[in-house]
Amino acid sequence: MTKDSLESLPNLGKVTIKKLEQIGIKTATDFIARDLYEIFEELLIKVDPTLCRSALAGIVGAKKGIPWHRAIKESTAEYEKRHPKFKWKEY
Repeated sequence: MTKDSLESLPNLGKVTIKKLEQIGIKTATDFIARDLYEIFEELLIKVDPTLCRSALAGIVGAKKGIPWHRAIKESTAEYEKRHPKFKWKEY
């Protein structure tokens, strides 16, 4: 693992990293340069429409350097503010 690898960021496991790579995010630098909520939106549209609040919180936490569970309320509220018509899927 290199300092600029996605694996170097907290909360990003193999499955999430594979999804990020599918939208062209290959390094930590690529990830940090992008808007987190746009990343999540692109993943929902292009890769996995079943992503949940926890996935969003993992992405936000990775950039902020905090565990996903500490980012879930704030990240969910921000996403809903940006996308007021969006409905989370309940499984």
